[in-house]
Amino acid sequence: MAPRYLDLALIAVYLIGITAFGARFRQSQKSLKDYFLGGRNVAWWAICLSIVAAETSTLTIIGTPALAFAGNLGFLQLVCGYLVARVVISVLFIPQYFRGEMYTAYELMRRRFGEGTRFFTASLFLVVRALAEGVRVFAISIVVSIVLGTGEVASIVVVTLLTLFYTFEGGMTAVIWTDVAQMFLYVAGALLSFWMILQRIPGGWAEVARVAGAAGKFRIFDFRLELTPDFFSRTYSFWAGLACGTFLATGTHGTDQLIVQRLLSARSERDSKIALLASGAVVFFQFTLFLLIGVLLYAFHLKSGQAPPQPLDRIYPSFVWNYLPAGAAGIVIAAILAAAMSNISAALNSLASATIMDFYKPLFEAAGRTESHYLRLSRWATLAWGMVLLGIALLARRWGSVLEAGLAVISVTIGAMLGVFLLGVLTRRGNQSGAITGMIAGLATMAYLRLATAAAWTWYVVIVTTVTFVVGFLASVAFSRWAVVDRA
Repeated sequence: MAPRYLDLALIAVYLIGITAFGARFRQSQKSLKDYFLGGRNVAWWAICLSIVAAETSTLTIIGTPALAFAGNLGFLQLVCGYLVARVVISVLFIPQYFRGEMYTAYELMRRRFGEGTRFFTASLFLVVRALAEGVRVFAISIVVSIVLGTGEVASIVVVTLLTLFYTFEGGMTAVIWTDVAQMFLYVAGALLSFWMILQRIPGGWAEVARVAGAAGKFRIFDFRLELTPDFFSRTYSFWAGLACGTFLATGTHGTDQLIVQRLLSARSERDSKIALLASGAVVFFQFTLFLLIGVLLYAFHLKSGQAPPQPLDRIYPSFVWNYLPAGAAGIVIAAILAAAMSNISAALNSLASATIMDFYKPLFEAAGRTESHYLRLSRWATLAWGMVLLGIALLARRWGSVLEAGLAVISVTIGAMLGVFLLGVLTRRGNQSGAITGMIAGLATMAYLRLATAAAWTWYVVIVTTVTFVVGFLASVAFSRWAVVDRA
């Protein structure tokens, strides 16, 4: 295939432009509050779009069409739970985060239980977020390798270094405002590709509806409620989707620093709630759009008789690069990179914030460290986490579907995290010993589910959250009684 200089030029202009745009915010970074919370002066609508950008990463853009291509629209059952979760977070967690000045979600655990629980939850966040973002870095490399013809390793290195630069310089302010710009770009790119794929299918939407409908591609809901072993092994059913989507998104958006950091950047508690709730409608629209792109690609390959590329995660970016006309392909590929870079830059900043605010600063604050010292160290922490993500991305090449791999990684610890946060918010009996005991029980349950059962990953968070909460509560009561006996 001949070089596509116009497309490559457009992609290069995007990469240079967005990097320069993000780096220009360096001058406004005077304190930790600026670097990690954008000075707590960010408009709610910008935070709303930034939340969507975090939730709609490259995993969504290249993984969601692949799910619809191989299956149907059943993933939307999970998204329904995402919407319920936003209401739960607005009622339970956001009011807690705005009582005092917090930089991370895990400061709430310190206030409620003590430093031990804070260190434990922050440590889990660092591990699981690094693993999940490593998968996302690899997902970007799929796109870059298709466009540039480079190997996956070279692509991973290029993407990581580019993302690191403006995150290192501009902090959370750069993250949020590049999210806003990139949000409009990748939505426009998705709409453009939807229209152009449709133009390549003889008969247009009517033909898509006929062939996709016959194959069951438009099926969304699976309401089967037979309580058999098969019930818990079905990944996408209405009940698994609603329960898991609610628990998973409550965990990721209510206890994970990646999203909580954005919520804390709002000017007020009210703005934070509005931003989160408004993001739900946009997220539902986007998942629907990318699933329908997968349906269109199914119809296209069926009608053309061409075998889809393998693995299926390559199907959407491969079509864009090979079939869209010059200029359009460059815009769509740049849009995919837009979502990816904004999301990973936010992860780097959140990992750095937890490292400094939950570990380094509590240990060394009494030593008379200055604000400039912490700010400088925050940038170096960002750089260090970039190198960690690079290493994980190299390992993620063998983890299967990038979307399901990313969600499965998050589900490993998010149930234990959510369980202990609910223990702190919903009960007064919970204490530090009980909280840590509950989390250990939850993690042990997670290991059992993964290694010894056929349960679908969509149920992991529901089960582990319940175990963590119940064991944590019972252990707290038991430890309290033992303490009373000991004192007597």
